[in-house]
Amino acid sequence: MAPVGCVLFAVAVAVQAVQPQAETQPRQPVEAHWVAGWAAAPVDFRELSANPLLKAAAPRPDGDAFRGQTLRQQFEPALGGDRVRIRFSNRFGKTPLRIAAASVARSTGAGAVSPAALRMLRFGGRGSVVIAPGAEAWSDGVGLKVEAGQAVAVSAFFDRAVPFATVHLQSPDASWVAGGNAVATPRLHDAAPLPLNHIVTGFDVMTTQPVRTVVAFGDSITAGGGEAGDGAYPELLATRLRNSPSAAQPVSVLNMGIGGNRLLVDGIGPNGLSRFARDALGQSGVTHVMVLLGTNDIGRSVFVLPGRPTPEHEVATAERITDGLQQLIKQARAKGVKVLIGTVPPFKNTPYWAEASEAMRGEVNRWIRSRQDVDGVIDFDAVLRNPADPTTFNPLYDNGDHLHPNKAGHAAMAAAIDLRELQE
Repeated sequence: MAPVGCVLFAVAVAVQAVQPQAETQPRQPVEAHWVAGWAAAPVDFRELSANPLLKAAAPRPDGDAFRGQTLRQQFEPALGGDRVRIRFSNRFGKTPLRIAAASVARSTGAGAVSPAALRMLRFGGRGSVVIAPGAEAWSDGVGLKVEAGQAVAVSAFFDRAVPFATVHLQSPDASWVAGGNAVATPRLHDAAPLPLNHIVTGFDVMTTQPVRTVVAFGDSITAGGGEAGDGAYPELLATRLRNSPSAAQPVSVLNMGIGGNRLLVDGIGPNGLSRFARDALGQSGVTHVMVLLGTNDIGRSVFVLPGRPTPEHEVATAERITDGLQQLIKQARAKGVKVLIGTVPPFKNTPYWAEASEAMRGEVNRWIRSRQDVDGVIDFDAVLRNPADPTTFNPLYDNGDHLHPNKAGHAAMAAAIDLRELQE
């Protein structure tokens, strides 16, 4: 056996000998992988239709089911690529969902698509798929060049009755329905607009580049309450990232906000604790999550329903809210996902406000600001509050209901986020 000193000397010489060669070798390319370019957080149609306010705001022009019809839904991904796949969801369905045919194409607006960019979709090599109740299905990948911010349309034909079940509220005025199988038709004939979006909940692109995929997780302040579509802060953040000269790599921002959502208790949509694993951590290639939840938990704590005492587990307290947020942080950490957490904005002069709820908001925000186990704190409260009265919304950023930001407020929220924290 050689002396230990000789062995160490030989190893050192070998390392020195190979170091220059290793430095001159080209970096190995990243293996091709799927990354989420667009996604939406679904809710149960029955839940929406049972809510008098939402029912009045979203009338159903053609019953509660698709029957021998084609659904076409349009959206704008935050990430481009040359190969894509689509997620179809039956998460809230009670019966199997059969998609008889489907396609994806670049949109030319108003429900029309480019004939040259229309691709038929397959599922495990087949042209149709049946999705079990509570399940989701991805299409096979298909070649289609798409740029970030470029409108894409997905079409699905239902040859059997499909009850409305899994819907989302993102991008209003972006879905249409037409009779018959029109998935290969560039322009739908006699198409009727739909007030809700159905079944299509995800769009992935294949890439060989390292991509930062950021999920904005929250309630209507994230989803864009009062400011639809491009007005929401996640979309404005995506634009800011695309235009940033310091962007070292592509960043995809997904808006997974649900208006009326609560952290602890089901309300509009499943509670944040139960949906976080799927809606946030379940997105393809997710690297970062921005959490802004608690407004509806705190605000609804002041409501007393006549004749129905609130069950103990539904009564929000600062401790329960912070414990819930801590659970989200732990879930993300366990998956290797970085977490940025936002403070709860003010809501005085709304039905949510009382001295007790204001005290609870202050306690929750102090806890958030003190976090050392997160990758960043976004002080949305400091951004949106009125300097003259910090318990109220800044009039410059108020959409008029003293609870939701207007477009200037959403822009201020997007500007408050340190881009470096999303690129690490």
